[in-house]
Amino acid sequence: MRITAEMSMYPLVDEYKPTIISFIKEMQKIEGLELVTNQLSTQIRGEFDVVTSAINECFRKSMAEHKKLVLVVKYLSADLDISVAPDLG
Repeated sequence: MRITAEMSMYPLVDEYKPTIISFIKEMQKIEGLELVTNQLSTQIRGEFDVVTSAINECFRKSMAEHKKLVLVVKYLSADLDISVAPDLG
């Protein structure tokens, strides 16, 4: 089953950007994922097991390197085309 997820990371440190960028770069290394990142969140699309395993693996690595993190993830049981903005008309 293909799913779509949206993530937002909140490192609880003053210099938060490097932690977020490192997390996203780790996610980009994983085959079978489509990622779209903007200023507010990262959206991920792929097979359920690939998406959920990637999030768990990359967050575990981030927690080991940066002790205080918050990761908010929303899962949608649908395969949305995240590369194109929705038609609101």
